[in-house]
Amino acid sequence: MDYNGLFYFVAALVPILTGFIWYHPKTFGAQWMKLNQLTEADLQKGNMALILGVTYVLSLILAFGLSGIVIHQSGVESLFAMEYGHDGQQEITALVDTIRANYSDKHRHFGHGALHGGLAALMLALPVLGINALFERRSWKYIAIHTGYWWVTMLLMGGILCQFL
Repeated sequence: MDYNGLFYFVAALVPILTGFIWYHPKTFGAQWMKLNQLTEADLQKGNMALILGVTYVLSLILAFGLSGIVIHQSGVESLFAMEYGHDGQQEITALVDTIRANYSDKHRHFGHGALHGGLAALMLALPVLGINALFERRSWKYIAIHTGYWWVTMLLMGGILCQFL
C-alpha cells in the first residue's frame, strides 16, 4: 500500500467540518448553547480565525495519534525500534520487510478504521470528557453531546486514515 501523508491534513479537517454540522443550532447547537448558558452574541465574540487555526493544529495532532490506533501495521517498526542499530539489524530489517510484504493491506479499509476510531472515542474521549464534566458539575446531556461529536469525528477520521494513508 502506498503511503500518502497528505491524508493527515485531510483528516484534520474532519473535526472542523463535523463541528459545523454537530454544533449547528438546528442539530445539537441550541442544546449545547443552553447547557453552557451561551447566546449567539457570545459566540460572535473571539477571533474565529485564531480559533479555527488552533483547532486545525490540534486536529492534526489528533490525526497523527489516531493513525497509530487505526492502522495496525504502524506498530511493526516500533516493536523492533530498540533493536535498530544493534547486531542483527539486517535480520530485523528482513523480518519487518517480510511482515510488510505479507500484511501491509490487511485491515486497511474505511470500515476497519472507522471501527477503531469510534472505539477510541468511546475509550479515550468519553472518559476524558466525562471526568472533566463531572468535576465541572455538567449534566449527562452535556457529556452525551460532546461524546457523540467525538464519536462521529474520530470514526470518520479513523476511516479516512486507515483507507488512504
